[in-house]
Amino acid sequence: MADEAELREQMTDAFGDADYPITSPMDLVPALPNGPSTKFESGDFSMTAMELNAKLDGDFPYESAEGFVDDVISQLKAQDEI
Repeated sequence: MADEAELREQMTDAFGDADYPITSPMDLVPALPNGPSTKFESGDFSMTAMELNAKLDGDFPYESAEGFVDDVISQLKAQDEI
């Protein structure tokens, strides 16, 4: 089982250096330590940034990393990924 707090911390760290506001997923790529291959892992959950993008329906623009990560976590929960 994935630890939501651990995933939230990983995502906030990874997406935190993006230049906000962001208007598309492409705005996040330069901030990611391994680009689209950046991996988020906790328990039995493992997904790259590219895989996240394919699963999520972002409500762009986002004004902060926290707002973006809140939405990502919410959508992953709704899809029973975490």
